Amino acid sequence: MAIGEETFFLDPSFQGTLQSQIQQIVASAILSGRFLPGEKMPSSRKLAAHLKISRITVTLAYNELVADDYLSASNRSGFYVSKTAPVAPFPNRTVPEPKDNVDWGRVIQHDFTGAKLVDKQRNWRDYPYPFIYGQADPDLFNQSSWRLCAHQALGRKEFDSLTSDYAEHDDSELTSFIARHTLPRRGILARPEQILVTVGAQNALWIVAQILLSKGRKVAFEDPGYPGLRDILRHSGCLQHPIPVDSDGLPPDLLPLDTDVVFTTPSHQCPTTVTMPMERRHEMLRLARERDFLIIEDDYEFEMSFLKSTSPALKSLDEDGRVIYVGSFSKSLFPGLRLGYLVGSEPFIRQARALRHAILRHPPGHIQRTTAYFLARGHYDAMVKQMRNVFHQRREVMTQALVGSPLTVRGSASFGGSSFWVKTPDGVDTEKLAEILRGQGVLIEPGSPFFAAEDGPQNFFRLAYSSIAAKKIPEGVRRISQAVSDWT
Repeated sequence: MAIGEETFFLDPSFQGTLQSQIQQIVASAILSGRFLPGEKMPSSRKLAAHLKISRITVTLAYNELVADDYLSASNRSGFYVSKTAPVAPFPNRTVPEPKDNVDWGRVIQHDFTGAKLVDKQRNWRDYPYPFIYGQADPDLFNQSSWRLCAHQALGRKEFDSLTSDYAEHDDSELTSFIARHTLPRRGILARPEQILVTVGAQNALWIVAQILLSKGRKVAFEDPGYPGLRDILRHSGCLQHPIPVDSDGLPPDLLPLDTDVVFTTPSHQCPTTVTMPMERRHEMLRLARERDFLIIEDDYEFEMSFLKSTSPALKSLDEDGRVIYVGSFSKSLFPGLRLGYLVGSEPFIRQARALRHAILRHPPGHIQRTTAYFLARGHYDAMVKQMRNVFHQRREVMTQALVGSPLTVRGSASFGGSSFWVKTPDGVDTEKLAEILRGQGVLIEPGSPFFAAEDGPQNFFRLAYSSIAAKKIPEGVRRISQAVSDWT
């Protein structure tokens, strides 16, 4: 990587020669870690022109830095940060603390921190037994086909999809595929005008909350449930009413009479993975009609149905326009894609489109078009088929590994899925258990962030098999079981 000459500035108050000031600038940048070993320095000509000084001054400074082993010289290509350059004993102390005299406690009007969310370990691939949810397995993702689709989306014929400001609109090829192929698989028929592309399902849920919720509106949601949703609701000012889920998901008979909006994951409850039966779905829609409330359906991971077909989406049974549907490609493709979609009645989507435009205009056109190509050319279906087969095998291995262990499966998707909701014996704190297991190379996701109450159950955790090879599952489960046994 080349270091730009724009990063150099002369200090008029510096006590010393220009040459020594340049030497100090370079040495300080190397010691602080801003300039890294092997990086190419600006040429003496370019730096001299930028600083409006003599080129010989820069050359003399560079030569002194070479003598002190801060830089190395190449006759043909210039100067580089030396690979054996001195390192500060306390590099963090070389960067001065920035001055800040603002009373942020007074000027900040809304506090968005403090939510209890699932900890996403950035270096999860460094752990041999990662039982974590939602991360892409590099052995299953079709990188070569994605690369070809991305390359085509960069082509000259696709110049507009790459560079245009879509304003309130979306990529027509992507919304067309969603309308003609993705939604019909869930029994949903919709026109492109009823579809809005979002920056993942989280963004879709936020848009819904901004439009439908306000202070005093009563919202029902699943407990345990998706922590990101609770964080969104917390900022909306609405009245929150968590509904305890059972083996069939959210019980409609527990909904308050004055409910305004219900958030639910009927096909694949988060995090228990249980499926809401058809009778309960029809009852939910009947109550919505009688009591005049709306339903937000988060229909994630329906593609991972390797045991049996998934039930039709709640939206497909909706005859009154009361269900707003949230879908996502980030779960099945890769989380970094950040691409989801909303499906609802046109008056709602019109508002959602205007709100999205005010905040971020639209998701990047190149990402939308690349995804459209990946879907339309059959790469997505082929990849999902492979994932189903692999996940099926991993699920069977994990089921066998859990036999005889002190762990109890309290939720597993009847159609397949990619994780189990597990309970440990009473008294086990899975937050602390996770810390112990990290030291043994095992990652699990403690269950406490999924519960609404601060003092909710501590002895649950999510055990996913989407990012771990089948051959590693038995030993990983053994380590978890041993840690639990040692605890009790």
